Amino acid sequence: MNFNRRKFIKLTAAGASLAALPKNLLAKPLPTSGYPIVISTWDFGVAANAAAWQVLKNNGQALDAVEQGARIPEADLNNHSVGKAGYPDRDGHVTLDACIMDDQGNCGSVAGMEDIDHPISVARLVMEKTPHVMLVGDGARQFAIENGFKAQKLLTPESDRAWHEWLKTAKYKPEINSENNYKPGNKYNHDTIGMLALDAKGNISGACTTSGMAWKIHGRVGDSPIIGAGLYVDNEVGGATSTGVGEEVIRNVGSFLVVELMRQGHSPQQACEEAVKRIIKKKPQTAKDIQVGFLAINKKGEYGAFAIQQGFTYAVCNAEKQDAVYKGKSYY
Repeated sequence: MNFNRRKFIKLTAAGASLAALPKNLLAKPLPTSGYPIVISTWDFGVAANAAAWQVLKNNGQALDAVEQGARIPEADLNNHSVGKAGYPDRDGHVTLDACIMDDQGNCGSVAGMEDIDHPISVARLVMEKTPHVMLVGDGARQFAIENGFKAQKLLTPESDRAWHEWLKTAKYKPEINSENNYKPGNKYNHDTIGMLALDAKGNISGACTTSGMAWKIHGRVGDSPIIGAGLYVDNEVGGATSTGVGEEVIRNVGSFLVVELMRQGHSPQQACEEAVKRIIKKKPQTAKDIQVGFLAINKKGEYGAFAIQQGFTYAVCNAEKQDAVYKGKSYY
């Protein structure tokens, strides 16, 4: 009898303590161990994640984290698929694409921009300073300069040599996983870094940046700067980003599809797998010779990845692991 009485008194006191707490604290559960976290495509995502983590570990916003992270490969002169040292198109122009999206559904993008080395930061300014989502070509360049960016020559000596070597045959064919096994000196054909971050408040943002396919037709734009294709975020559900041949991602509105599949109850892994399978189903012969991969995260901090071909890798960074790289599963 005394035990039951003591138990009743403890429970009553606990209930009174909970009732005294602010209602907004009771309505919002505290963050779980799943976040903060940042994930990104390919091995070179490790360095990008490290920069993003400096923001996240200090309770910074996911939006700031993905911008700072994406700027790392953009500035890496050894990375010929993103940013300043990107390989040019077949006419010798280095044109950069990027987009960014926050937890409120705000987004900004630039495409086909020349002479500006950090397209991800210009994309954020498009989001924050204009009523538009995307600026392209000369307009994007002008906007960047008007907002303090310095115009500079982006075609580096190494990229210029690679371009002149390509001109000897002028044959174009994307190489599957040419981005894999990143190290200085690798001559990638093309690709992208896509980043997704979930901050300590449980908010998601994403970024995607690339120099596009090497030796592309001047004016070609892939999926990377297109909201819903190369990147999509819905803060109620999760976020997704893509890598590989952008034309096929655009045709299937790939990242939006992954997020909608998560909304329907699929895990990030299941959603990425289904999106890849739809691409293969529509164009089975084309899919055998190309790479497309998706990376996704949900509100719990759970993530998944899947690609058409073997060799797709992605990097993960949270409080427990700072430089983890994983091999994504694949259809073939």
